[in-house]
Amino acid sequence: MVGSDIGIDLGTASILVYIKGKGVVLKEPSVVAFDRDTNKIKAIGEEARLMLGRTPGNIVAVRPLRQGVISDYTVTEKMIKHFIQKALGKKSFRKPLVSVCVPSGVTEVEKKAVEDATFAAGARDVKIIEEPIAAAIGAGIDISKPCGNMIVDIGGGTSDIAVISLGGSVVSTSIKIAGDDFDEAIVRYMRKKHNLLIGERTAEDIKIKIGTCYPLPQPETIEVRGRNLVTGLPRTITVSSEETEEALREATLQIVEAVHSVLEKTPPELAADVADRGIVLTGGGSLLRGLEELIEEKTGINTMTAEQPMTCVAIGTGKYVEFLAGKRDEEF
Repeated sequence: MVGSDIGIDLGTASILVYIKGKGVVLKEPSVVAFDRDTNKIKAIGEEARLMLGRTPGNIVAVRPLRQGVISDYTVTEKMIKHFIQKALGKKSFRKPLVSVCVPSGVTEVEKKAVEDATFAAGARDVKIIEEPIAAAIGAGIDISKPCGNMIVDIGGGTSDIAVISLGGSVVSTSIKIAGDDFDEAIVRYMRKKHNLLIGERTAEDIKIKIGTCYPLPQPETIEVRGRNLVTGLPRTITVSSEETEEALREATLQIVEAVHSVLEKTPPELAADVADRGIVLTGGGSLLRGLEELIEEKTGINTMTAEQPMTCVAIGTGKYVEFLAGKRDEEF
């Protein structure tokens, strides 16, 4: 049966499923809503995301993956099962071969947890890949050549930075500063500067619409609704893109510093390749405006974002299975 090889990008913010020959067939937020009283799952994915911060007492909407690591095992297992079934349809009799990607800094125990959850969700075999390698394959870089490529993959919970050569990462680091932290920084800033309490989803909206980490030629504004902490009543204020730059400064500079530290540890030959070929940004967090300019200004290296940064890792995870299959064919 064709198409039973699956690649899963198990992200903190969203889960993408890639099927061999079909491409990315599913992209849903990694949120699960379940009823506390009966312990039954109410909704998974987009449906559950809409419930975040809006649920009554007995229903909880949670993200079972925090910073790229499984924080709630049983819920994650059910979620993976749901997505595998949804992607393959009910017709598949043969269990799929699943490759899953994890952040580059995870421990053996955390890797094992992902592997066990995927087996329990009905996989025939599980391959674990490191995120930067999957991102590089998905961005269309030929990783098997002996030359250095630098990938900065900014997801929801973690940012992975690696220099890749000959199919493996030479120097890599994973920091727990990413898209979610951008949202939190905006929430904190609004509370401190405007005495306004806003939710995660509103913060994300601000980030997507006017968020920037480098001064824009033309400042933009957006109306934000939240709760005034002084009066306790709902209130609307106008926020400018300049303010988001101030709010996000600390988080984005930590990413730039991580890029810097990886470059410091890179062997000179590969560093020369990176200076020549540039830095490639992938992941949803790389869509934040001004990141390219910021990294370029601080490192002096040409920086570009991959064509479809959101789906790079998922495509790479799926292609990795084909990459391995190619190797298997050569062996026999």
